[in-house]
Formats: sequence, C-alpha cells, structure tokens
Amino acid sequence: MENPRAFLKSLFDAAVEAALPQADIARCLPEKPRGRTVVIGAGKGAAQLAQAVEAAWDGPLSGVVVTRYGYATKCTQIDIIEARHPVPDEAGLAASKRLLTAVQGLGPDDLVIALITGGGSALLPCPPEGVSLADEIKMNEALLASGAPISAMNTVRKHVSDIKGGRLALAAAPAKVVSLIVSDIPGDNPAFVASGPTVPDSATAQDALEIVRQYQLPLPASIKAHLRSDAATAPLPNHPVFSQNEVHIIASAEVSLQAAKRVAEVQGFPVHILSDALEGEAREIAKMHAAMAKYSKGPLVLLSGGELTVTLKGQGKGGPNSEFLLAFAKEIESIDNIHALSADTDGIDGSEDNAGGFADGSTQMRIRARGGVPAALLADNDAWSALHLAGDLLVTGPTGTNVNDLRAILIF
Repeated sequence: MENPRAFLKSLFDAAVEAALPQADIARCLPEKPRGRTVVIGAGKGAAQLAQAVEAAWDGPLSGVVVTRYGYATKCTQIDIIEARHPVPDEAGLAASKRLLTAVQGLGPDDLVIALITGGGSALLPCPPEGVSLADEIKMNEALLASGAPISAMNTVRKHVSDIKGGRLALAAAPAKVVSLIVSDIPGDNPAFVASGPTVPDSATAQDALEIVRQYQLPLPASIKAHLRSDAATAPLPNHPVFSQNEVHIIASAEVSLQAAKRVAEVQGFPVHILSDALEGEAREIAKMHAAMAKYSKGPLVLLSGGELTVTLKGQGKGGPNSEFLLAFAKEIESIDNIHALSADTDGIDGSEDNAGGFADGSTQMRIRARGGVPAALLADNDAWSALHLAGDLLVTGPTGTNVNDLRAILIF
C-alpha cells in the first residue's frame, strides 16, 4: 500500500457520492398536483436537494429552503436562505418564519415537498411563546456539550419549538406533504432527522424532561417551564392530518457504507462493516475500533457509520471525528500497518472547517514533534489542534449531502 490516505479518501468519496441526491430524486418525486407545488426544506444538504428537485420537476413550483452558511447553491424558483449551524441565529429564526408562511393558506389540491437533511434542527429555531431565541441558543449549546445521542437531543428540541415535531406539516394542512429525507440518524428514524419538522413521533414532553434530568442539562428556566406545560405537547403520528402524507428516506449511511465497501473490494481488500448506526463517546468507540484493528489479520478494511458524541469538559476545538482519531492514534502508536480515516459526510466535523482527518502509528509522534502533548490535547477536547499539528486534517468543503460519519480503518 503505497498511499494509504489516498485509498481511505477514495472510500470516503465513494460514500459521499452514493448519498448525493441527484441520482434518486426523480424516482422519489410525487405526481404533480392539481393545485400548487411548494418546496420547503432545511439542513446542510437541503440546497442541493432543492437544486435537484428544480432540475427534475416538470412544472411550476415555488418555495424556500434554509441551509448552513457557505452551503447554498443556485436555484431559480426556490429561495435559498443561509443561517448558522450548529448554534442557531436570527437568520435561522427568520427562515423558520419564511417556511411557515410558505405553507399557509394551502388547500387539499396543493402539494408540499419537504426536503430534510441533518443540521435542520439548528437551522430552524422557532421558540414557542415565553421562550426567547437566546434561550433556545443556550439550550442548543447545552445539548451539544452534553454527550447525549442525537435522538435524545432532538427529542428535547422538538418539544421546545413551534416548527419541529411535525408542526410544519401540521401548518401545511390540508395540503399533502411528501418528505424526502437524507438521514443522518442512526437507525434512520425520519422523525429524528432535523427534529422532524414534517414527521411526528410518539415521544412526549415527559420524555424530554427525563432527558434533561438524565444529562443534567443546564437549561434556562423558561424552557423548563415550557416543557412542564401543555404547550409542549407535540402532535402524535396518529393525528389525522398526517394520514395522507408520505415519507421517503432517499439516502442513508447504509447505502454509503456499501458504496465504500465496493471500492475497497475492487482493490482486493476484504471488508467488514461493523455497523451503520454506532453511537457513543468518540474516545470510547475509538478504543473499541483500535482493539479490533490490532487483533485483526490483514489485509482488511473495517467500516462503520453512525454519529458519535463528545461530552465537553475542555475548551479546545474539534468534533467527534477528530476526537475519535486522536484517541485512536493513542491506541495504535508505533504500529505501522494500521491507518484510519474518520470524517463527517457533510464536510464539517463540529464547528471547524475540517470534515475529519486521518490517524496512523506516527500521528502522536508528529504532534509531539511540533510541540503538542497528545494526552493534554485530548483532555482539553482539542483534537482539531492536535490533528492540525500532525498534518492529519481532512478538509473537503461542503459535500452537498449528510448521512453522518464514515470511519474506515485499513489493516495491511
């Protein structure tokens, strides 16, 4: 293996390509309605979905989609708004109001196409009465630092919102809503992608309060009071408004992992997919992957997907993929036949500009050679700085999709 990183990057590229919307969007589009067609959407890949819908749709349409700053793409009939992620801002609040306005006054002959991808939770702040945007921002910051899995975070978010938890679809009634979803959720429950603005689920406000208690979330008093009130009740899946609606998962981690597997096998490597739905602390999952790699006989490629978390205790920079790699590097130091990639398929790991990065047996040595102390950087949740010192960052820019993380480990 002359260039392990190029090989691993080819697996990541294949995974991303398999999750791009252009290939399957036409197949998933509904029939044209007798009335109007309105497109709404939110997420880090929502603008690319909107562009694909415009290219495939035979007829007039209008609408509005919100995506992360820097992730917009050109559309002619659908307005693209940019807002802040992973912490909401005023632009996201304005976008939420635009989406709700776009579905007002529709009739039974009208159609709403909802384009939902990961990242939509932060991009659609819409605090209920008595809760301010500043309060919702504090809630999101507490959730991001908690180490809670995405399903738990989104259970809380959807009960502190006037747009999530199926409420956007409720506002569109009596129009039919067809949701096309790119899943970044382990297990692909569509109700948890972007906190389900058009897809309800059976979680209750009491479930949200239990998550607050379990993770000891330091939430503003206004949010705790709201969760204890009747106003926090979200519509349930058996609500008659949802009976005519459709939900389609058009891309997922499983599809992407299979694409990466095919690329590795073409190059002669046996492949074992560990899971497409791993969750847990990034550094703990790193230990598990490293143990498997050290005691596996090469040549072999190990693949996994899902969404890892980081319980923030330090002040450093990075995301779960970077932290995974720094912890993984510790476990395989001085082993020369193991190389790893871990990256988010949307192109952004946490709050920095990298998708993730690489790690091998020399990563820790290169960090030390440039003045860093790997253990101290890991303790400070400063994995981005560590990988930057090592020259191990992977920067891709926005990819146009989001099916969560890809981890690929090469053993030869």
